[in-house]
Amino acid sequence: MDENTSETLFPCPFSKGYGIPARQAWALLKVFLIYRLILASLFIALLYHQGSPSFLAPLANELYIYSSQAYLILTVISIICIFWRLTEYTTQAQLLIFTDIILLTLLMHACGGIKSGIGVLLAVSIASGGLLIGGLCAMLFAALASLAVLTEQIYTSQAQDLGSVSYTYSGMLGATFFTIALLSYVLAKRSEEALQLADQQKQTIVNLEDLNQYIIQHLQSGIIIIDRHQTVQMVNEAALRLTDKVAAPQNLSDISAYLSQAFSVWLSAPKTDSTLLPIPRQPEIYSRFMSLSTSYDFFYLIILEDVTLYNQRLQQSKLASLGRLTASIAHEIRNPLGAISHAGQLLSENRDLSQEDQRLTAIIQTHCNRVNRIIEDILQLSRRNDSRREKIHLQPWLVAYLDEFMMINDVAPDTFRLSQATEPLYAFIDANHLKQIMDNLCQNALRYGKPGWGRIVLHSFISQHSPCVEIIDSGPGISAEHLNHLFEPFFTTSPSGTGLGLYISKELAELNQAKLSYYLTDDNRSCFRLCLMDAEKNLIEL
Repeated sequence: MDENTSETLFPCPFSKGYGIPARQAWALLKVFLIYRLILASLFIALLYHQGSPSFLAPLANELYIYSSQAYLILTVISIICIFWRLTEYTTQAQLLIFTDIILLTLLMHACGGIKSGIGVLLAVSIASGGLLIGGLCAMLFAALASLAVLTEQIYTSQAQDLGSVSYTYSGMLGATFFTIALLSYVLAKRSEEALQLADQQKQTIVNLEDLNQYIIQHLQSGIIIIDRHQTVQMVNEAALRLTDKVAAPQNLSDISAYLSQAFSVWLSAPKTDSTLLPIPRQPEIYSRFMSLSTSYDFFYLIILEDVTLYNQRLQQSKLASLGRLTASIAHEIRNPLGAISHAGQLLSENRDLSQEDQRLTAIIQTHCNRVNRIIEDILQLSRRNDSRREKIHLQPWLVAYLDEFMMINDVAPDTFRLSQATEPLYAFIDANHLKQIMDNLCQNALRYGKPGWGRIVLHSFISQHSPCVEIIDSGPGISAEHLNHLFEPFFTTSPSGTGLGLYISKELAELNQAKLSYYLTDDNRSCFRLCLMDAEKNLIEL
C-alpha cells in the first residue's frame, strides 16, 4: 500500500462506512508503536532497578519478566513489519490492540492487580484502537479490555484473599473503557470527515488550476505574465506562436527588445497602455499592458493579438451593416433588371428588327446576365451564415474534392497535380466554406493560370504550426499595381468577371480564422496560399 495515496481508506471489518485515510493511518500506527516501545522499555528497566520491583505480588516475578519481555519482542517485530510493509494495515493494528489487552492485563496481575494502576494503560490502547481502526472495533476492544480486567479480578478472588479484589473499581474502569472508545470513535470520525473534505477541496483546487491552465494555454490571444523586474512568470502557446518563439523565455527582452522598452514606457506613463509590436516576416502584433495586484506580489499582464484579427473584430459590425445595405440594393435592382431582360427578350423575337437592332438586343441580354451574376454574388455574400467549423482530415478531403471538381467541370485528369504532406494534417474549418474557397481558387487557376503551360498544383503542408494549402498555376502573375487591390470587392481584370470571387473567398477564410494570401513563387508562378487553424490545437477566442 502506498503511503502517499491519501484517498485509500482502511475500514474496520465490523463497521459500515468508516475508514481513515491511508497516510494518516500509517502515521498514527507508527506513533502508537513508538509509545509501545517506550512503555515496553520502561517495564524492562524496572527489572534492573534495585532488583525486583517492590510492588510485584508474591510468586508474580516470573510472570512479569515473561510478559514484559514478550511485550518488547512483539513491539520490535511489529516495528519491522510496519516499516517494511510485511503485513496489512488492518491486521497489524488489530494484533497490536489485542496483544496490548492481553499483555497489559498480565502485567497488571503481576504487579498486584487492578490497584497497581497499570490497568489505566489499557485506556490508551482502547483510545488508540478507536483512532487506528474505529467503528465497532473500538467497542469490541473496550468490551475485551473490560472482560480481561473482570477475569483478572475473578481469578484473583479465587487464588488469593478477597481483600485485594475491587469489583467496583473494575466496573468503573470498564465504563471508562467504553467512554474512551466512544469518544475516540467520534474524534476519529470527525478527523476523517475533515481530511476527506480537505482532500475534496484540494482536488477541486487542482482541477480548477488545471482548467485555468488549459484555458490560458489555448487562448487565441497571447498571454504573458511578468513581475516588476520583467521576469517572465508564464507565457501561453499563442504568445510563443505570435512572437515566433519555440521555448518560453526568461525575460521580456528575450521576446522582444521593443516590447520591453514599451513596457518600461507604460510603467512611467500608464495612459499609453497599448502598442504595435513589429515581428519580422509576420503581421504586426497588437499589445496591451495591465497590472495584476495580488496579496503576495505585484505582476503585470501583457496581451498579444494578431493585428489582422484585431482589425477584423473592429470591422465586423460595419460589414454586417454593409451586408444588409447591399442586400436591399440588390433586391431593388433585380426588379427593374428583370423587366429590362424580359423586354429585351420580347424585342429580340420581333422579325422586323434589323441586324443592327438584333446585335443591340444581344448586348442588352449579355449585360443583364452579367448584372444578375453580380446580384447573385452580392446576395450570397449578404446571406453569409455563421461558420460551423469541424475537424477535417485535410489529405483525404483534398483527394475527394479534386476528383469531384474535375468531374463537375469536365477537366482533363492531367490538368491538376496533388502534392500532399507526409504527416497527417487536421484543419478546423467549415467544410462548405472550404469547398467554396477552393472552387473560386481552382476556377481562377483554370481561367487565368494557363493550364496549357503547366499543370496546376495543389500542395498541402504545415507552416508555422498551421496546415496550409497552396494552389499554384503557370499564369503570368498579378502586376504590382493590381496586387494591393486583389481582394477588394468588384476588382477584376477580366471584362466578364464580377470581381467578387476572391473577395468572398477572403471573407470566408477570415470567418473561419484562416488566412488567404497571394505571392509569386521562386520560378515566377502564381500561388494562392490558404493557412487554416490546426484542429489539434483548440484555441479559445475571447
